[in-house]
Amino acid sequence: MPDSIINCSDPKSADVVLLGANYDVTSSFGKGADKGPAAIIGCLDKQIEFYERFTKTAPADQLKIAYHDLGDLNTLLPEAMVERVRGIYEEYFKAGKFLVLLGGEHSVSNGPWQAMAKREDAKGITILHIDAHFDLRDTDADYHDEPFGKFAHSCVMRRAVELGFNTTHVGVRAYSKDEYDFAKSKGLAIFEWGQGETPTPEEIIATIKTDKVYLTIDVDGIDPAHMPATGTPVQGGLEWYYTLQLLQKLFQKKNVIGADIVEVAPRAADTLTEYGAAQICYSIIAYKFMSSGL
Repeated sequence: MPDSIINCSDPKSADVVLLGANYDVTSSFGKGADKGPAAIIGCLDKQIEFYERFTKTAPADQLKIAYHDLGDLNTLLPEAMVERVRGIYEEYFKAGKFLVLLGGEHSVSNGPWQAMAKREDAKGITILHIDAHFDLRDTDADYHDEPFGKFAHSCVMRRAVELGFNTTHVGVRAYSKDEYDFAKSKGLAIFEWGQGETPTPEEIIATIKTDKVYLTIDVDGIDPAHMPATGTPVQGGLEWYYTLQLLQKLFQKKNVIGADIVEVAPRAADTLTEYGAAQICYSIIAYKFMSSGL
């Protein structure tokens, strides 16, 4: 048995590559998301059990799992950061690696989407978006005195829609009127939390009409009882085991071609959030590869 889930030192030879996007520049409330990747990797290295109990598999015993730290991206303006992430992501993506991007604020997700849109038909991909917020602003000018523009973290899903991706939004419970109006005008699939009965995972997945799916998880989409350390927490959200059930059913029914977990902002004496993000990351790997007979 390897000593760590991160068991491969050469990402080029790995089956799975975790990318650490250490960036927290445009966030609008609490800071610290640039420390998220290291905290998640620390839990994967030392705390997460190799045996994933829902799939009854041990992916780290069979797969090569590597970590590529993208370095300190905080010195870059958002556009330059996105270009840096896009370039590195594209190299691994075209090499056939399964990639999980660890953030970092949500703006880092622009990199994978730009990379995929260059190599695939975006209309043939749905982004399943778990988040307390729509992130559909055009810019951040309504709340930043010196706005960062179109690549602020609150604009990431607007950019995805513009690239041509289909989107399904799950767990939304805080948004502006303009965002809501935009979502309705585009006919986006929306599952708000706290209004009526909780949808079943099957009901959510039924809105996804493409076989290929990209999964983006802002941890504030999950109930802060489970994920408290994040920059813009909102009461309510997805329950822990509901989240894992949704993800497992998604991987069973769809071809998930990539994923990210963002907005983990570690805080002292509270490791619950990074531990949860690390567990989700490892479960995603298990869900992706469990049909391969691990």
